[in-house]
Amino acid sequence: MRGRETRATAGFPHQLGAFPPLWRRTAAGSVKAMAAHLQLAPKPRGSSSTDGSIRVVLADDHALMRRSLRLLLDSAEGIEVVDEASDLAEVTHHVHGHRPHVLVLDLGMPNGSSIEVIRRLRKQVPDTEIVVLTMEDGPGFAQQALDAGAIGFVLKDYADTELPRAVRSTARGEEYLSPRVAARLQSLRRSVADDNLTLRETDVLRLIGLGHTSAEIAAKLHLSRRTVETYRTRLYRKLGVATRAELVRYALGRGLLSA
Repeated sequence: MRGRETRATAGFPHQLGAFPPLWRRTAAGSVKAMAAHLQLAPKPRGSSSTDGSIRVVLADDHALMRRSLRLLLDSAEGIEVVDEASDLAEVTHHVHGHRPHVLVLDLGMPNGSSIEVIRRLRKQVPDTEIVVLTMEDGPGFAQQALDAGAIGFVLKDYADTELPRAVRSTARGEEYLSPRVAARLQSLRRSVADDNLTLRETDVLRLIGLGHTSAEIAAKLHLSRRTVETYRTRLYRKLGVATRAELVRYALGRGLLSA
């Protein structure tokens, strides 16, 4: 297994004018139109890698998003998508079959837990590095993915500029985090260390600070509403506060609400 290093990821610009976010582009027009606009010539589907390219398995449950991401990666120098997966069973099958350098995995895949698949694949196919791609920018999600064995975490809003970089970095065994997530993760780790909060408690705290109701937090974190209320009660006790407003002030002071 390749040795892992940590790479600083601050300061990557998002060039909206030149290449708008994938989720907006796929909603606004076809992949064919996007390719014409960018004047890209993606490699034929199913072609084999014979030139030392970084081989990638791409997993997302939305077909249009997969086509857009494949276009993006296949047009990047030195990267080749060797297969696609639309659910977690296909992810496991394709990773075992192709032994790619990198798996790009959507965090919200159906029919199971992407986090559990990451853990399993790290043990079974240790030479394949894993980049998580998601709309979720909560630092707890990133920490869970890293703890499971991923070494890349990219937000879909910034995939256009960041995903090729993340694939190249992780193929070298270097950690890559979207700068937006890296900043929040630093704040989360500081809160956990200073106040003896769990990662999940810190995620709940951040969402409370952002104004979400218990029902909304439960939906975002895939928890029951009762469990969220239990976390809220623990936060009051651990932080020595009595009101939601005090929780919000605390989260703001810790930098958990910064963009």
